[in-house]
Amino acid sequence: MSDRDDIIEILARYVRANDTRDGSGLGELFTKDVLIEIFQHDGRGGRTELAPPTTGRDTLIGIYDSLMPAHEPGNWSHHVTSDHIVHIDGDRATLSAQFMMFRVRSTPKPDGGWPAGTFGAQGTITPEESGYYETDLVRDAGAWRIAHHRVLHDMPFVIPAG
Repeated sequence: MSDRDDIIEILARYVRANDTRDGSGLGELFTKDVLIEIFQHDGRGGRTELAPPTTGRDTLIGIYDSLMPAHEPGNWSHHVTSDHIVHIDGDRATLSAQFMMFRVRSTPKPDGGWPAGTFGAQGTITPEESGYYETDLVRDAGAWRIAHHRVLHDMPFVIPAG
């Protein structure tokens, strides 16, 4: 694969690790001293910090494992990325991509089975988040890893206290 393909695959692995709640798999994608920043629209055309920056792969994994509970049965998240813009300069690269996260909720199969005529996927898929990933990567021990990752939410974002 080309460096560009490798870099886009890092983002694909990132969103899949988020969807499957795989903190260890997520951690493998980052440098030891990674910086993660999350922003939201402020309602006035700008962005504000959503949470304090997170520094370090081990810290990120710890926060991720404590904030991202397993999906409830029949529920899932599904991240999609698009419009990848990649710039490579030796062992450094930047990746800008749009994202959308869909919340997937299945309809439980009725005790008596599906009614006659039922066909296709049963449940709902709802767009829940959208924004941009702005990501700096470095080649680390021969592999591309995320060194600085910014999540830029398109809408205000609420995290329950707790």
